[in-house]
Amino acid sequence: MFNRSILAKLRAWKDSADRMPLILRGARQVGKTTAVEMFSKEYDQFIHLDLEKPKEAAMFSPAHSAVDLFQSILFLKGLPRIEGKTLLFIDEIQNVPDAVRMLRYFYEDLPDLHVIAAGSLLEIMLFQKAVGVPVGRVAYAHLHPLTFTEYLEAIGHVPALEALSQFPVPHWAVPGLFELFHRFSLVGGMPKIVARYVDSKDVVSLKPLYETIFHSFLEDIPKYASNETMKQVLSHCLAAAPRLAGERIQFANFGGSNYRSREAGEALRLLERAMIIRLLYPTTSTEIPLIPDIRKSPRLQFLDVGLVNFASGLQGEYFAHTDLHSFYRGKIAEMMVRQELIGSETTTRQPPLFWVREKRQSPAETDFLVQHGSLAVPVEVKAGAAGRLRSLHQFIKRCPHSFAVRLYAGPLEINHLKTLEDKPFTLLNLPYFLAGQLKEYIRRLVEEGGRGIKGA
Repeated sequence: MFNRSILAKLRAWKDSADRMPLILRGARQVGKTTAVEMFSKEYDQFIHLDLEKPKEAAMFSPAHSAVDLFQSILFLKGLPRIEGKTLLFIDEIQNVPDAVRMLRYFYEDLPDLHVIAAGSLLEIMLFQKAVGVPVGRVAYAHLHPLTFTEYLEAIGHVPALEALSQFPVPHWAVPGLFELFHRFSLVGGMPKIVARYVDSKDVVSLKPLYETIFHSFLEDIPKYASNETMKQVLSHCLAAAPRLAGERIQFANFGGSNYRSREAGEALRLLERAMIIRLLYPTTSTEIPLIPDIRKSPRLQFLDVGLVNFASGLQGEYFAHTDLHSFYRGKIAEMMVRQELIGSETTTRQPPLFWVREKRQSPAETDFLVQHGSLAVPVEVKAGAAGRLRSLHQFIKRCPHSFAVRLYAGPLEINHLKTLEDKPFTLLNLPYFLAGQLKEYIRRLVEEGGRGIKGA
């Protein structure tokens, strides 16, 4: 067990005056159960229900009140009712729709009971069985694969953590942090993989664990496929998704198949509800609100880059390159930045957007847009010189501000540039291992015009 940033979120929830039952969302194998078990050490009593067990699932009957249900749980577990704080953890809640409905009654009738629910396929159950989550009666938190900071904590690299926490990051730490980030990008952020790597320091020994995780995803498919045909489509899409991760995709003939747009689209959206993939749609706006255009081709993000490396046979490439952008057409660097941006959000599932201008004569596309206040700040992940960021120049030309960011394999620095139309703008160049701190760097950039980033 190693520290996860979600624990700070759980502690804030625990101490909230208006605490509601909490639904912890996340894909299978990202460590939801382990995180709750770690958090449970802060309670006087911990009750863990696994609704894959028939006896524990059978207790959730519509005829039960919350008070009676809790008494039944204590009786089944052979536990007393105590005066101290009790945490009730309802795991695999997607197996019992009545348990989801019961959450509101825990909130109304047992406000002193702390309740957390989790389930890897919860989103699919809510969609397919049309089960309504009690609006205004539950809170949400999101757990993702480990971030770079969590990885450094797991491997116990205190100097790297201290350097990464400084603002701005010290120049002397940049080469070492790049090396650590490259190894993190190779291993990935799945907790069991990282735990094994911490013990063995051997990437080759991780292969059976990668295979086990993919097999667990495949085992889930019969649980949410509506028929045999959909099982086949889902299996194909799951196998093809790591190879196409980082690309803009078409649903029709996905992964070289003969599947129609409707079939592949339904399968990919089911994988998205299982949180194995994300379908990230572009926006054409340079100002907020940033509205995704679902008529355009989405970009495919897989759950974890370590799994992508394994499934795509890329692991050997890491030892031949010192810049993530120098192989696999730069997709690994972009996926790692995207994974860090997603992983830094524990309160929302809103994915990062990207900007497109699809004109035949002058198409343009920026890798990310990060909202700061009323501004949409463009972010590019590039290896080339600052002056070659043509799409970023196109965005700056059309937006109402003059700030942009490049993430690359270089030191932190600031450039004062002009677009081809002579519009001046400030470009913040960041080492791409700072993707998890991107919002804070953008805040300083915008609020102080770069002057607050001393040393850049």
